[in-house]
Amino acid sequence: MSIIALLISISLTIALIFLGVFLWSMKSGQYDDTYTPSVRMLFDNDVKRPTEKETAVKAELKK
Repeated sequence: MSIIALLISISLTIALIFLGVFLWSMKSGQYDDTYTPSVRMLFDNDVKRPTEKETAVKAELKK
């Protein structure tokens, strides 16, 4: 019977630790931004950057 009391006290201790970590993460602002993840998939991540040759050609055309 004493093992049940020990297991209950250990499980309550672990539950309180997880509750404390959850409350700490809520206060630190980890879950504040709810808009950005929903629209992130709408934007293209691959931005085409000009190569050195393309930059040189554009510079020549501007002259």
